Amino acid sequence: MAFKEMMDYMKNEMKFPTKDLNDLPTSTKTFEGGAHYRMEITGIESAKNFENLVKEIDKQKVVIHRVIGMVGGSALIDKAQLKEYAQISADAKIEALVNPMASRAWDGANQYKTPEGYVSGMRLRGQDNMYLWLKEFDRCLNAGIRGFLITDESVLHMVVKMRAAGLIPAETKFKVSVFAGHGNAVAAKMLEDMGADSFNPLADLTLPMFASIRSTTNIPMDVYMSLVDSMGNIQRHVDSDEIARICAPVYFKFEPGKNEMDIYNAWHDDEPLDKLIPVKIRMAKIAKEWCDESDTELVFNDYKEDLAIPRP
Repeated sequence: MAFKEMMDYMKNEMKFPTKDLNDLPTSTKTFEGGAHYRMEITGIESAKNFENLVKEIDKQKVVIHRVIGMVGGSALIDKAQLKEYAQISADAKIEALVNPMASRAWDGANQYKTPEGYVSGMRLRGQDNMYLWLKEFDRCLNAGIRGFLITDESVLHMVVKMRAAGLIPAETKFKVSVFAGHGNAVAAKMLEDMGADSFNPLADLTLPMFASIRSTTNIPMDVYMSLVDSMGNIQRHVDSDEIARICAPVYFKFEPGKNEMDIYNAWHDDEPLDKLIPVKIRMAKIAKEWCDESDTELVFNDYKEDLAIPRP
C-alpha cells in the first residue's frame, strides 16, 4: 500500500490527524457542568494527609475537584484508615482516585528497577498479581472508594468489562496513569474506546501534541502543570490558559517534589508530604490566575455531580 493511501486512510477512515496540530485549534468540549478545566492534587497518601489538604483548601479558598492518592498501593494502609480516607473525601466532595496495589516499581520485581529495565513499563507481572490487585480493589470498593488509577491496559480491559457486567458499582471511574506511558492521539482514542474515564498523557508533550489528542477524544486529559524533579521538573503554569483552551476538558495536575519514590514508597513520612500541600494549592491558584487573566473566556466552577466521590 502506498504511503499516501495509508495517510488518507488514517485521516478519512480512522479520523486521526496525520501530524501534530500546529494551528492549536480551540477545543469545543467541556466537562459536564460547562467547565474547561479543573484542579487535581496528587500524592495524598493517608487520611491525615487528606485532612491537612482539606484544611489548606479552606484556608486558601481554592476549588479542588480530584485527589490522586496511595499511588504506592492502598494496601499500605489499614482498613480503618482506608474508610477514614474515603469519609474525608466524601465530606469534602472531592473525587478520590487510588491505586489498589503496588505495581512493578514497588512489588519486589528487579527488571523494572535496573537502568534499562524501566522502559518495559509499570505493568502487572503474572496472574497472581492480578488476583492480588482485584482483592485489594474489592477492599477499596467496600470502603466506599469509587475512583481508581490504572497503570496497565490489561487491568483496564478487565475492570471495564466487570463494570459493564454489573459486578462493580456503575459509578466507579478509571483513570489511566502516566505510568502507562501514552502520548499520542491513537493511544488516547484506544483508551477511550476501552472504557477509560480520563487519562494522563506523558508530561513533556508539546501543545500541538495535546491538540492532536483532543481532536480525537472526548474524555478528560490530566496534564502535569508541575512534576517532580526526578521526572523532569516540568513547570507549565504560564501555559495554563493555552492548555485549558486546547485540551478542554482538562485536569490541571500538580505534583511538586524531589522524586516519586520519596512520595509513594511504603516508608513515606506524612510530614514532608504535608509540607508540600501549601505548595500544591499555591500552584493551583497561580494556574487559575493565568486562566482568569486570559483573553480566552475559560470557565472554571465547582460543579461536582459527575465526580467519583466515595460512598463510605
